Amino acid sequence: MKYIPLPKELYVKNRSKLADKLSPKSVAILNSNDIMPTNADGTMKFRQNNDIFYLSGIDQEETILLLAPDCPVEDYREVLFLRETNEHIAVWEGHKYTKEEAFEASGIKNIQWLSSFDQIFNTVTALCENIYLNTNEHLRAGVVVQTRDARFIDRCKAQFPLHEFNRLAPLMHELRAVKEPEEIAQLQKACDITELGFRRVLGFVKPGVTEYEIEAEYLHEFVRNRSKGFAYEPIIASGSSACVLHYLENNKACNDGELLLMDVGAEYGNYNADMTRTIPVNGRFTDRQKAVYKAVLKVKDEANKILSPGISIQEYHKEVGLIMQGELLALGLISQHDVDKEDPKWPAYKKYFMHGTSHHIGLDVHDVGTMHEPISENMVFTVEPGIYIPDEGFGIRLENDVVVKSGGNEDLMKNIPIHPDEIEDLMNG
Repeated sequence: MKYIPLPKELYVKNRSKLADKLSPKSVAILNSNDIMPTNADGTMKFRQNNDIFYLSGIDQEETILLLAPDCPVEDYREVLFLRETNEHIAVWEGHKYTKEEAFEASGIKNIQWLSSFDQIFNTVTALCENIYLNTNEHLRAGVVVQTRDARFIDRCKAQFPLHEFNRLAPLMHELRAVKEPEEIAQLQKACDITELGFRRVLGFVKPGVTEYEIEAEYLHEFVRNRSKGFAYEPIIASGSSACVLHYLENNKACNDGELLLMDVGAEYGNYNADMTRTIPVNGRFTDRQKAVYKAVLKVKDEANKILSPGISIQEYHKEVGLIMQGELLALGLISQHDVDKEDPKWPAYKKYFMHGTSHHIGLDVHDVGTMHEPISENMVFTVEPGIYIPDEGFGIRLENDVVVKSGGNEDLMKNIPIHPDEIEDLMNG
């Protein structure tokens, strides 16, 4: 791994929080992700399952975590199972965790090889009544392959049909939504690396450069600072391409007079930054571009004030929508008539601002969390309003990552340039 791992005390604390939420006489099982195939003998780069990482800090394939907090056999209350290495694996794939290293990473004392799993799992299950199993229950997930978790669910239901099965995902969503100080520090590191990439690009962009060259500049800066690379597929969208919300081609030249929307973020230690900036390709905004830019910036700043402990995400989005409505009226993009005649299910402002303002961020870019309960302190969200005007050939989105605090949110991207005059100064300095 490139990153510096967090201390094992975080994972001890996270497991304790989960143990408090499990029913008596329970066992919870979490699996690592599969290594996904591409073609022939190719594979994708391994990405650990975020739930097992959150509870163990172990960043390796073929890993299983067993938690049975009140098991009468004390040694079986926390067991971590690892792939046993050998000389062949060491030569072809490199170093794998030793048992000692796994303890130092996770704080789990009982480290076993996978060959011991069946015997220990059978013993623990015989002493339990409830089995908690994990699956991807993100509201926007579209899983079309059978995951390691899904295969394990099938196995458990066939092997232990008389046990009570429980969903682990709702508990993990609740826990992961509220970040510990160590997690916030890791997110800050991801944001700091993102800042380095953005400042590099500000000195690089000029008429005639291509979107893919800009993408390469970000990647170079991210990787040289211990990041694996992009937290998600980057959007480098010049001109009218910025009006395509998930534009991923990144293959056009950036022309004089255009705006360039860049939605990028570095990952660090499996935690993710998510930043959007919109800059003038030639280093100067036109009056119209600057007017729209300032409107988006105002909505972002006001949204950050509304995003606070106690409000629901749905209520928050409605309030931000009203602020955006006022800005679009002032820009002449919508009229009062449009507002009066709007469909309540699709307000007039949605013509130019059609996506949500914020989402949880953490181990997932669109992180798990509570969607219909009040926002809590130390949840981390993006704040990302935008105005997209296809008829004028540009779109503007601005996005920072913030930690929700009762006395005013902590902006993890406060040092990343965002004000239009500062952008112009840096591009022309």
